[in-house]
Amino acid sequence: MTIFNTLRPLLPEGLVLADEPMHRHTSFKIGGPAEVYVTPRDTTQLAKIWQACKERYPVTVIGGGCNVLVSDKGIKGVVIATKSMNEIKIDGHTIKAGSGTRLSALADAACKAGLGGLEFIAGIPGTVGGAVFMNAGAYKHETKDVCESATALLPDGEIVCYKQDDLALGYRTSRFQNQTAIITEASFRLAPCDPEEIRAIVNDLNSRRRSTQPLCYPSAGSAFKRPSQLDTYAARLIDENGLKGFTVGGAQVSEKHAGFVINTGNATAADVLALLEAVRQKVHQASGIWLEPEIQMLGFNN
Repeated sequence: MTIFNTLRPLLPEGLVLADEPMHRHTSFKIGGPAEVYVTPRDTTQLAKIWQACKERYPVTVIGGGCNVLVSDKGIKGVVIATKSMNEIKIDGHTIKAGSGTRLSALADAACKAGLGGLEFIAGIPGTVGGAVFMNAGAYKHETKDVCESATALLPDGEIVCYKQDDLALGYRTSRFQNQTAIITEASFRLAPCDPEEIRAIVNDLNSRRRSTQPLCYPSAGSAFKRPSQLDTYAARLIDENGLKGFTVGGAQVSEKHAGFVINTGNATAADVLALLEAVRQKVHQASGIWLEPEIQMLGFNN
């Protein structure tokens, strides 16, 4: 029996797909097919699928597909996308959101409720689960500044709520990068604020993004992490080495922001990988610094 035939009866029609092209589900618009692609709508459906896959089929979990590069060959086994787990609940100064909630939707809900603190996250593509997993941040703020707790499903079916101190949130890292678990929701502790003031901050930050980032091209956001223990940025090192506009196939170092690698229209995963490695080599030759990719690579070990 194929994986699809095993999983298809477990969820309603349309939530389990076979040979689903991943370029449809990533911000890079790149990637071969997922052997099986599943979009559970709640924790119960998620647990049912994961238990069925346990020790039988490899599982890859994604949110909005905004910080990933999928292999041209695709992903073997089961891809679980949490993007339909997007319920938002507000209780006083706390807002709780499903892991698949878009960050823009989370920030908008907080604004309407007169809760400040999530303005920095409004323009970050991706979902709540990804933000916690990577401790997403921008403009000198990070997810850890406002995340009160995160709930996760463990392989044995147990659901655990981790408080902020247990999340191990650091620069682009969290406990979930070293733990087999699926984030199901997160809670954010915010502060009362005038919605008009919140909107003004969000509009200002989004305006700055539009003026400095190549938002009109498919990408996975920042391509490299900030070098550790150094007073510099990856984009600065790339720019200083004259690599803006550097191209491999359909992949290019953005001419607008050197920290972004963009898909100019027909890039393959192989193009992106080759470009990333060429940039790493050139920067290392010039500065002795090895840049570490921030993008999550999926399907390359199939």
